[in-house]
Amino acid sequence: MKVAVLGATGLVGQEMIKVLEERNFPVTELIPLASGKSAGKLIDFRGAQIEVREVSREAFQGVDIALFSAGADVSEKWAPIAASCGAVVIDNSSAWRMNPKVPLVIPEVNPSDAMHHRGIIANPNCATIQAVVALAPLHRRFCLEYFSAVTFQSVSGTGKEALTELDDSIRSNLEGKPFKPEVYPLPIGFNVLPHIGPMDESGVSEEEWKMLHESRKILHHHRLQVSCTTVRVPVRRGHSEAIVAQFGEHITLEEAYAILSEAPGVEVMTGNNYITPLQAAGSDLVYVGRIRYDMGMPRALSMWVVSDNLRKGAALNAVQIAELVSSKADV
Repeated sequence: MKVAVLGATGLVGQEMIKVLEERNFPVTELIPLASGKSAGKLIDFRGAQIEVREVSREAFQGVDIALFSAGADVSEKWAPIAASCGAVVIDNSSAWRMNPKVPLVIPEVNPSDAMHHRGIIANPNCATIQAVVALAPLHRRFCLEYFSAVTFQSVSGTGKEALTELDDSIRSNLEGKPFKPEVYPLPIGFNVLPHIGPMDESGVSEEEWKMLHESRKILHHHRLQVSCTTVRVPVRRGHSEAIVAQFGEHITLEEAYAILSEAPGVEVMTGNNYITPLQAAGSDLVYVGRIRYDMGMPRALSMWVVSDNLRKGAALNAVQIAELVSSKADV
């Protein structure tokens, strides 16, 4: 298949190209695309170097799959153009996620939704993906009624500039020098920021609303109640989440372990075991540990969920959607 990657020089775009190669996706021609300032750079793919092109309508001619990770504004402009050229667009931004005509897909959870696309398929938010991958298998058996999540999200979720700012702010702190942040509202080194994105008049941040609305759409569960606090932490790669999930039926730890041990894309740890972001970096799995009965709520479990936000939280999920679409095309 002829595959375009828009945002090819960004963190997620680079990871998409890496995942395409690792999973041996049937790429006959790779077309890396970016803004004019990145055009001319070289991208490594299957032992060859491919020149990045400036995005244009002509670049999408004959493209079968277009993976987008260049921000919402870019996606709003170029996704309809790419789709009109015949490409299936899989978009990693927030631009199309809540559009009722655009499926929002996690292949382990709602793969059939991908088959009802009209040229554009949305990739969910990274924090939502790992939470729902862990909760969906339990929901199918015990009917999830409510969950709360406190997220601990790495700076790579913001992009390359944020990684540089993390390093610079840590260095300035250690040297006792003042530091003026540009990416974040406050220094991120040795610090935590208790919101991601702007906060509305009710005090809820943009990323927190995503957890609610996206989870409901993916699970087709519009009565699901969600509360969330998203936190940016001084971690380079990998998101962690402390989740409390309440179900309509009583669930035992043994049942939870049994279900999650068979769930696709999940690795479950028994007892007090857990995984940290450092251990999860580079992995395709969603790790679920410290599963226990919640201390205050009936029919509820508490758990610790960790995943690589650049892999399953973005690039891998997008390529898995491309695999679903291409398998249908093969049939």
